[in-house]
Amino acid sequence: MLGLSTSATLPPLPPRYAWPAKPQDTYGLEKLYAEEMALAYAKDFDIVTRVARYHNVYGPHGTWKGGREKAPAAFCRKAICSTDFFEMWGDGEQTRSFMFVDDCVEGSLRIMNSDYELPLNLGTEEMVSMNEFAAIAMSYESKTLPIKHIPGPQGVRGRNSDNTLIREKLGWSPSISIRDGLEKAYFWIKAQADAEAASGVDITQYGHSKVVVQTTESLESNAAGGGSRPEDQSDAPENVNYDTTRTDR
Repeated sequence: MLGLSTSATLPPLPPRYAWPAKPQDTYGLEKLYAEEMALAYAKDFDIVTRVARYHNVYGPHGTWKGGREKAPAAFCRKAICSTDFFEMWGDGEQTRSFMFVDDCVEGSLRIMNSDYELPLNLGTEEMVSMNEFAAIAMSYESKTLPIKHIPGPQGVRGRNSDNTLIREKLGWSPSISIRDGLEKAYFWIKAQADAEAASGVDITQYGHSKVVVQTTESLESNAAGGGSRPEDQSDAPENVNYDTTRTDR
Protein backbone atom coordinates (compact mmCIF):
# COMPACT_ATOMS: atom_id res chain seq x y z
CA MET A 1 0.00 0.00 0.00
CA LEU A 2 1.37 3.40 -0.98
CA GLY A 3 0.29 6.19 1.35
CA LEU A 4 0.13 9.56 -0.40
CA SER A 5 0.89 12.39 1.97
CA THR A 6 1.72 16.06 1.52
CA SER A 7 4.43 18.57 2.27
CA ALA A 8 1.89 20.32 4.54
CA THR A 9 2.67 17.74 7.25
CA LEU A 10 5.90 19.50 8.13
CA PRO A 11 7.72 22.82 7.90
CA PRO A 12 10.37 23.16 5.16
CA LEU A 13 12.64 20.64 6.90
CA PRO A 14 14.01 17.15 6.22
CA PRO A 15 11.61 14.27 7.04
CA ARG A 16 13.60 13.30 10.14
CA TYR A 17 12.49 16.57 11.75
CA ALA A 18 8.76 15.86 11.36
CA TRP A 19 8.48 15.22 15.10
CA PRO A 20 7.56 17.07 17.19
CA ALA A 21 4.92 17.53 14.54
CA LYS A 22 3.95 21.00 13.36
CA PRO A 23 1.59 20.55 10.40
CA GLN A 24 0.55 23.62 8.44
CA ASP A 25 -3.12 23.34 9.40
CA THR A 26 -5.86 20.73 9.74
CA TYR A 27 -5.15 19.66 6.16
CA GLY A 28 -1.58 18.84 7.12
CA LEU A 29 -2.75 17.19 10.35
CA GLU A 30 -5.07 14.92 8.35
CA LYS A 31 -2.17 13.80 6.16
CA LEU A 32 0.10 13.27 9.17
CA TYR A 33 -2.59 11.10 10.74
CA ALA A 34 -2.79 9.05 7.53
CA GLU A 35 0.98 8.57 7.58
CA GLU A 36 0.88 7.31 11.16
CA MET A 37 -2.01 4.97 10.39
CA ALA A 38 -0.10 3.48 7.45
CA LEU A 39 2.93 2.90 9.67
CA ALA A 40 0.74 1.42 12.40
CA TYR A 41 -0.94 -1.01 10.02
CA ALA A 42 2.45 -2.06 8.68
CA LYS A 43 3.57 -2.79 12.23
CA ASP A 44 0.41 -4.53 13.49
CA PHE A 45 -0.73 -6.38 10.37
CA ASP A 46 0.80 -8.16 7.41
CA ILE A 47 0.60 -5.10 5.16
CA VAL A 48 3.52 -3.62 3.25
CA THR A 49 3.27 0.18 3.30
CA ARG A 50 5.26 3.03 1.83
CA VAL A 51 4.67 6.76 2.34
CA ALA A 52 5.38 9.48 -0.24
CA ARG A 53 5.08 13.15 0.68
CA TYR A 54 4.12 14.93 -2.55
CA HIS A 55 5.25 18.50 -3.11
CA ASN A 56 2.94 20.50 -5.42
CA VAL A 57 2.34 18.12 -8.33
CA TYR A 58 1.33 19.65 -11.67
CA GLY A 59 1.02 18.79 -15.34
CA PRO A 60 -1.40 18.66 -18.28
CA HIS A 61 -4.86 17.05 -18.17
CA GLY A 62 -5.76 18.55 -14.79
CA THR A 63 -8.21 21.15 -13.50
CA TRP A 64 -7.25 24.53 -14.95
CA LYS A 65 -10.18 26.79 -14.09
CA GLY A 66 -13.07 27.08 -11.65
CA GLY A 67 -11.16 27.93 -8.47
CA ARG A 68 -10.08 24.40 -7.55
CA GLU A 69 -6.97 24.34 -9.74
CA LYS A 70 -3.52 24.61 -8.20
CA ALA A 71 -1.03 27.44 -8.71
CA PRO A 72 0.77 26.07 -11.81
CA ALA A 73 -2.48 25.67 -13.77
CA ALA A 74 -3.81 29.01 -12.51
CA PHE A 75 -0.63 30.82 -13.52
CA CYS A 76 -0.66 29.24 -16.97
CA ARG A 77 -4.32 30.16 -17.42
CA LYS A 78 -3.72 33.76 -16.39
CA ALA A 79 -0.68 34.06 -18.65
CA ILE A 80 -2.78 32.79 -21.57
CA CYS A 81 -6.01 34.68 -20.92
CA SER A 82 -4.92 37.98 -19.36
CA THR A 83 -4.59 41.02 -21.59
CA ASP A 84 -3.77 43.98 -19.33
CA PHE A 85 -2.06 42.60 -16.22
CA PHE A 86 -1.24 39.36 -14.42
CA GLU A 87 -3.28 39.05 -11.23
CA MET A 88 -1.54 37.52 -8.21
CA TRP A 89 -2.44 36.99 -4.56
CA GLY A 90 0.05 38.58 -2.17
CA ASP A 91 3.36 40.27 -2.93
CA GLY A 92 4.68 37.39 -5.01
CA GLU A 93 7.64 36.69 -2.75
CA GLN A 94 6.10 33.46 -1.45
CA THR A 95 8.32 30.55 -2.49
CA ARG A 96 7.49 26.98 -3.54
CA SER A 97 8.93 24.01 -5.37
CA PHE A 98 6.84 22.16 -7.96
CA MET A 99 7.03 18.60 -9.28
CA PHE A 100 5.99 17.59 -12.79
CA VAL A 101 3.60 14.64 -12.92
CA ASP A 102 6.09 12.40 -14.78
CA ASP A 103 8.55 12.72 -11.90
CA CYS A 104 5.70 12.06 -9.48
CA VAL A 105 4.77 8.79 -11.19
CA GLU A 106 8.38 7.67 -11.47
CA GLY A 107 9.08 8.53 -7.85
CA SER A 108 5.92 6.80 -6.60
CA LEU A 109 6.92 3.58 -8.40
CA ARG A 110 10.45 3.76 -7.05
CA ILE A 111 9.23 4.32 -3.49
CA MET A 112 6.67 1.53 -3.76
CA ASN A 113 9.29 -0.90 -5.08
CA SER A 114 11.91 0.07 -2.49
CA ASP A 115 12.48 -1.48 0.92
CA TYR A 116 12.33 1.86 2.76
CA GLU A 117 9.37 1.84 5.15
CA LEU A 118 9.30 5.43 6.47
CA PRO A 119 8.02 8.64 4.81
CA LEU A 120 10.04 10.12 1.94
CA ASN A 121 9.74 13.58 0.43
CA LEU A 122 8.82 13.44 -3.24
CA GLY A 123 9.33 16.83 -4.83
CA THR A 124 11.96 19.03 -6.42
CA GLU A 125 14.47 21.29 -4.73
CA GLU A 126 14.14 23.98 -7.41
CA MET A 127 12.48 26.76 -5.42
CA VAL A 128 10.99 29.83 -7.10
CA SER A 129 9.07 32.86 -5.91
CA MET A 130 5.59 33.40 -7.30
CA ASN A 131 6.86 36.47 -9.17
CA GLU A 132 9.48 34.29 -10.85
CA PHE A 133 6.89 31.60 -11.51
CA ALA A 134 4.61 34.11 -13.25
CA ALA A 135 7.51 35.28 -15.42
CA ILE A 136 8.18 31.68 -16.48
CA ALA A 137 4.52 31.15 -17.38
CA MET A 138 4.44 34.32 -19.46
CA SER A 139 7.75 33.56 -21.18
CA TYR A 140 6.42 30.76 -23.40
CA GLU A 141 4.71 33.28 -25.66
CA SER A 142 6.99 36.21 -24.82
CA LYS A 143 4.43 38.05 -22.71
CA THR A 144 5.55 40.79 -20.32
CA LEU A 145 2.37 41.78 -18.51
CA PRO A 146 2.74 43.82 -15.32
CA ILE A 147 1.87 41.87 -12.17
CA LYS A 148 -1.07 43.19 -10.15
CA HIS A 149 -0.72 42.10 -6.52
CA ILE A 150 -4.06 41.70 -4.73
CA PRO A 151 -5.19 40.33 -1.35
CA GLY A 152 -5.95 36.62 -1.31
CA PRO A 153 -4.95 33.21 0.08
CA GLN A 154 -1.18 32.70 0.16
CA GLY A 155 -0.47 29.68 2.36
CA VAL A 156 2.87 29.44 4.13
CA ARG A 157 5.57 31.94 3.23
CA GLY A 158 7.92 29.33 1.83
CA ARG A 159 8.28 25.59 1.34
CA ASN A 160 10.74 23.45 -0.55
CA SER A 161 11.46 19.73 -0.73
CA ASP A 162 14.57 18.39 0.99
CA ASN A 163 15.66 15.39 -1.11
CA THR A 164 18.65 14.29 0.95
CA LEU A 165 16.90 11.17 2.23
CA ILE A 166 15.31 10.04 -1.05
CA ARG A 167 18.68 10.33 -2.81
CA GLU A 168 20.31 8.37 -0.01
CA LYS A 169 17.70 5.60 0.04
CA LEU A 170 16.77 5.37 -3.64
CA GLY A 171 19.72 6.93 -5.45
CA TRP A 172 17.23 9.12 -7.33
CA SER A 173 15.30 12.36 -7.04
CA PRO A 174 12.95 14.31 -9.36
CA SER A 175 14.89 16.06 -12.13
CA ILE A 176 12.41 17.74 -14.51
CA SER A 177 12.90 21.50 -14.27
CA ILE A 178 10.03 23.87 -13.62
CA ARG A 179 10.59 25.58 -16.96
CA ASP A 180 10.47 22.31 -18.93
CA GLY A 181 7.53 20.81 -17.06
CA LEU A 182 5.42 23.95 -16.97
CA GLU A 183 5.81 24.38 -20.72
CA LYS A 184 3.93 21.11 -21.28
CA ALA A 185 1.16 22.15 -18.89
CA TYR A 186 1.01 25.62 -20.45
CA PHE A 187 0.39 24.51 -24.02
CA TRP A 188 -2.15 21.90 -22.96
CA ILE A 189 -4.09 24.58 -21.08
CA LYS A 190 -3.70 26.93 -24.06
CA ALA A 191 -5.33 24.30 -26.29
CA GLN A 192 -8.29 24.10 -23.88
CA ALA A 193 -8.62 27.88 -23.72
CA ASP A 194 -8.34 28.24 -27.49
CA ALA A 195 -11.10 25.65 -27.95
CA GLU A 196 -13.38 27.60 -25.62
CA ALA A 197 -12.57 30.85 -27.41
CA ALA A 198 -13.43 29.21 -30.72
CA SER A 199 -16.82 28.22 -29.31
CA GLY A 200 -17.60 31.82 -28.37
CA VAL A 201 -16.47 31.92 -24.73
CA ASP A 202 -14.83 35.15 -23.58
CA ILE A 203 -11.67 33.67 -22.12
CA THR A 204 -10.44 37.00 -20.77
CA GLN A 205 -12.63 36.24 -17.73
CA TYR A 206 -10.17 33.47 -16.88
CA GLY A 207 -7.47 36.04 -16.26
CA HIS A 208 -9.00 36.79 -12.87
CA SER A 209 -8.77 34.94 -9.57
CA LYS A 210 -11.53 32.80 -8.15
CA VAL A 211 -11.84 31.78 -4.50
CA VAL A 212 -13.98 28.70 -3.84
CA VAL A 213 -15.60 28.93 -0.42
CA GLN A 214 -16.16 25.64 1.36
CA THR A 215 -19.69 25.12 2.64
CA THR A 216 -21.21 22.95 5.36
CA GLU A 217 -24.01 21.52 3.22
CA SER A 218 -22.82 17.93 3.43
CA LEU A 219 -22.30 18.14 7.21
CA GLU A 220 -25.76 19.60 7.71
CA SER A 221 -27.28 16.93 5.48
CA ASN A 222 -25.58 14.15 7.43
CA ALA A 223 -26.62 15.70 10.76
CA ALA A 224 -30.20 15.74 9.54
CA GLY A 225 -29.97 12.06 8.59
CA GLY A 226 -29.53 12.64 4.87
CA GLY A 227 -26.52 10.40 4.61
CA SER A 228 -25.59 11.43 1.08
CA ARG A 229 -23.70 14.37 -0.31
CA PRO A 230 -25.99 17.08 -1.69
CA GLU A 231 -25.40 18.05 -5.26
CA ASP A 232 -23.02 20.98 -5.28
CA GLN A 233 -23.32 23.00 -8.45
CA SER A 234 -20.11 24.87 -7.65
CA ASP A 235 -18.20 21.67 -8.36
CA ALA A 236 -18.93 22.04 -12.07
CA PRO A 237 -16.32 24.43 -13.53
CA GLU A 238 -18.70 25.52 -16.27
CA ASN A 239 -21.03 26.91 -13.59
CA VAL A 240 -18.39 29.12 -11.99
CA ASN A 241 -18.84 32.83 -12.57
CA TYR A 242 -15.59 34.77 -12.50
CA ASP A 243 -15.90 38.06 -10.64
CA THR A 244 -14.04 40.59 -12.74
CA THR A 245 -15.06 43.58 -10.66
CA ARG A 246 -13.89 42.79 -7.14
CA THR A 247 -10.41 43.82 -6.09
CA ASP A 248 -10.41 42.36 -2.57
CA ARG A 249 -9.48 38.83 -3.61
